[in-house]
This record gives sequence, structure tokens and C-alpha cells, in this order.
Amino acid sequence: MILIRDILVSDDLIKEQFLCNLKACKGACCWEGDWGAPLEDEERHTLEQIYEEVKSFLSPEGIAAIEKKGLYTYYEDAGDYGTTLQPGGACVFMTQDHLGIARCGIEQAYQAGLTSFKKPVSCHLYPMRVKKNAETGFEALNYDRWDICSAACELGEKESLPVYRFLREAIIRKYGEDFYQELEAAAKYLE
Repeated sequence: MILIRDILVSDDLIKEQFLCNLKACKGACCWEGDWGAPLEDEERHTLEQIYEEVKSFLSPEGIAAIEKKGLYTYYEDAGDYGTTLQPGGACVFMTQDHLGIARCGIEQAYQAGLTSFKKPVSCHLYPMRVKKNAETGFEALNYDRWDICSAACELGEKESLPVYRFLREAIIRKYGEDFYQELEAAAKYLE
């Protein structure tokens, strides 16, 4: 583990290789799992504000689930809020393109210029997960290994792309450019 400021960073984010391979996995992280994408407090409010702009990019099943259950759900097992799931387990914001690859309706609205919110930061940071301890205010950044991402690990190795470099934009979005530069310096030191 590396300590940057007051955040513990797993060595695996530096040592492991990763590059999303949507042709292989079809975006399975959008429909696999037991709960929706983790949401930060302000993201719940943001989803409420941008829903009308995003709605036209969603599937009828996603819209129906939102109208029945809401944009987000509190998941007891996770101890946190996350995006609501459709029957069958897919995120309510998930759509599929003509190749069957999962796409985020929020991100599609962002790309169309209808919102400045790209997608939940937990999705942007994946396969990194942020673990917070509310009592201490402590954060830990961990690499989340999941068999559905095996093709991404293989492609990352082929391209020699460490997880943290794959996540550069997302890490800067969440923690800022200075944090990323400190992480990169620590990674170079460890090499």
C-alpha cells in the first residue's frame, strides 16, 4: 500500500495491467452484480436534476424501473446508495448498441451535450473501488478483480497499461491533477 495525502492506494493499481475490452465483455459490469453503481451523495441529487435530459437515451425497461423504484436505491448489503437495477439485474441507465455492447444512457446524454455530468464516478473509476471509513474519514483505493474483466487484464498486459494509467481521467476527476501526479511519481519510484 502507498499513502498519498490521507488516501491509501493499493499496490495492485500500479502493478496490475488493465484496458477495457468491450468487444470481449460487452460491458458486463453494467448488468452483473448484486447492486447498482455506487453513488456519492451529490450524485443522487445530480441524477434527479438531469433525468429529463437523460431519459430519451434509456431503454423502456430502464425507464419503467426508474418510474417504479426511483433513480437510486439504498442497498443494505453494500451499506450505500447505488443506481437502481432493472428486473434481471442491469443498471437502469444501461442501454445496448447494435452489437449488444452495454452503453450508459447518462454518458450518451453527456456526449450529446445535454448534460455536464458524464456518469457516476464509481463507473468512471472502475475497476478501482473507493472504500471509505466514515468514522475515521479514511479512504482506500483498491483494485477490484472480477472474472468478467479477464479480457481487459489480457489487453492491458499486451499494451503494458497499469490500472492507474488506464484510470487517469477518472482519478483526476475524483482527486485532482496534483493527486494523480503524486500517484504517478510513487509508481515510478516503485519501478
